[in-house]
Amino acid sequence: MLGILYDIHGNLPALEAVLADADEAGAGSYLLGGDYTLFGAWPAETLRRLRRLDAGWIRGNGERWTGSPAEAPMDQTVERAIAVCRGRLGPDDVLTLSDLRESRVLGGARFVHASPISDVRSFMPEPADDEADLLAGVSEPRLVFGHTHLQFRRRAEGGSVELVNPGSVGMPFDGDPRAAYALLAEDGTLELRRVEYDHEASAAAVRERLGDWAELFARRIERARADV
Repeated sequence: MLGILYDIHGNLPALEAVLADADEAGAGSYLLGGDYTLFGAWPAETLRRLRRLDAGWIRGNGERWTGSPAEAPMDQTVERAIAVCRGRLGPDDVLTLSDLRESRVLGGARFVHASPISDVRSFMPEPADDEADLLAGVSEPRLVFGHTHLQFRRRAEGGSVELVNPGSVGMPFDGDPRAAYALLAEDGTLELRRVEYDHEASAAAVRERLGDWAELFARRIERARADV
């Protein structure tokens, strides 16, 4: 059984809750889909916990931005978050994460952070006009991705590829604050799962450990929405 974890964002309690659930369900290894530490209260602690897993890793835009801040959006809150994350991880870990590969193929599925062509352009629960462009070159029957923090699965237009977003472990945006992830069985059966944890305490930790400038991230954890 493979646990599929995306968009943890330094939320260690959410990660621990997911790992406990996955362990009980029989997960023996993991696929880690990027955005591990940025914006959260426990970046270094989250990274240490992930390194204890038998896991394959891919890079998200969070790792790219942390490694190369000039590539991030020109936004004061994002810039501050990157600076704090870089300081708490240290240069060696920042470099290691930024050098991760962008995709993996495992068990008939391709794993990327947002889409095969970008770590910030992704798929939505309903098809968009650029979906064919985002799928260019995909030959696998299943594409697994994250980035939007919206848990869903559906067929791409045309029906040849199953699109799967396991959701966000640490900061869901679908109105449900429970941590989200997926389990993939050896026979290819994939299950989307949600796990309760004390998300209000994680939001409070963002305020306490990062400061007033990080209020946006605290509210997103509390309300499980991007538009807060």
